[in-house]
Amino acid sequence: MFRRPQGLTLIELMIALLIGTILILGLVQVFAASRSAYMLSEGMSRVQENGRFALDFLQRDIRMAGHFGCVNDQAHMANAPVGLVTTFGSHPGLDFFTSIQGYEATGTAPGATLAVAETPATGGTGFTPVLPAEIAAATSNRVNGSDIIALRFLMPEGVPVTAIQGSAGTPVFRFDAARWDVLRSGVENPGLFGVADCLNTVVFQAAAVGSAAGSVTAGSTNPINASSAFTRVFTEGQAMLHRAESVVYYVGLNNGRPSLYRVRFTAAPGGGLTAQSQELIEGVENMQLLYGLDRELTANRPPTGYIDRLLAANGVQTAVVPAADAWRRVGAVQIGLLTVSPDRATAAQAQADLRPLSALGVAYTAPGDGRYRSVYESTIALRNRLYGN
Repeated sequence: MFRRPQGLTLIELMIALLIGTILILGLVQVFAASRSAYMLSEGMSRVQENGRFALDFLQRDIRMAGHFGCVNDQAHMANAPVGLVTTFGSHPGLDFFTSIQGYEATGTAPGATLAVAETPATGGTGFTPVLPAEIAAATSNRVNGSDIIALRFLMPEGVPVTAIQGSAGTPVFRFDAARWDVLRSGVENPGLFGVADCLNTVVFQAAAVGSAAGSVTAGSTNPINASSAFTRVFTEGQAMLHRAESVVYYVGLNNGRPSLYRVRFTAAPGGGLTAQSQELIEGVENMQLLYGLDRELTANRPPTGYIDRLLAANGVQTAVVPAADAWRRVGAVQIGLLTVSPDRATAAQAQADLRPLSALGVAYTAPGDGRYRSVYESTIALRNRLYGN
């Protein structure tokens, strides 16, 4: 029996369309979930990477605070005559008598709550102690509500002084020219140096540097030097020559996004002071700092090596008079960094469903911008200060 071919009925067609639609929606959900998982994984990876690198930069330089050659700044400052001398004039960026100096942002003490904006405001002046004009100008893009830390020290890599020529007040220090790269430690045309032995350290600006001949000349008064005269005498074969380092770390804004910045105060030989700002790590949104003070705060007594209190910068500033003595007894630093992914990492902000974000007692209220955020904390011992050597 012959049967004529027949098509689908309307009901069969509708059922087929429904099944197809359900399958397509399922595939869309699978792809959407896969994309969300990838975005979250990428955001977490970038945040973890940036957090590790930011802590590494800070740890490396904070550990060096107080390094002034054979002995540290505490030993040089403990007895009269003071063994640490600089030839600089009034330059807060080159205050080598205070190796570590913090600036506490207003409203960010432990226990405070800080609202984080998607595009934070910059250029605030609410700091304790007051931010010096020289440092404020160099950190003009600083994010409000984030702490600042200044560090000064001699670089760990030094070269032996093989000969001392010239006059007593304007000496010429000779060294092995083959070790110039060790002395300059990655900085082109450095002009700030420190010469040190186990009794004295003098930090100065060079009038001239002969890298090929292996010489650093501490000549006449330069734009930075207030005095060209060396008031300390060094002996060849017993002194070391180091590059002097002065840096400031802060959180700044670049094209609307926050990053960890470092400003280096430096000068070419015989040149004026310059502040070189460098963006180090993107995605660092806020920085909080606490300082551990030694049990012994009396300036002319050796430190004990025991840290018995943690204070914000405004607390250190009032711990003892003068405040510089308190900063010289900082033996540890605690860092708290709030980091954020550079791009959206989730379809919706889910931070409210997780534990609240906080760093060193400061709670953060994050915006609903879909970016992944995390906090990284670390405690750093100032190796050059623990026992006063």
